[in-house]
Amino acid sequence: MTDTPLHPALPDPLCADPRRPHHIAAVFDHDIGIRVNGTECHDVGENCIGERWAKVPAGKTLDRKGQPLLIKLTGKVEAFYR
Repeated sequence: MTDTPLHPALPDPLCADPRRPHHIAAVFDHDIGIRVNGTECHDVGENCIGERWAKVPAGKTLDRKGQPLLIKLTGKVEAFYR
């Protein structure tokens, strides 16, 4: 018997905002990482591996609802468990 924790499969797309429909709380119970073009990003708000994009906050800028303004980065996107 092994003691390795079972991780749920990483969905595509995935969102960190719990108000969004692509947010899966079970995934965020574990430490996950996102790489965009080979660089690990620690502040990804939303990503889609199949469409090859990730959205990250644009500095301290907020939208009219008080949420961080997100910009889209395109390229190779990888999601993984740490």
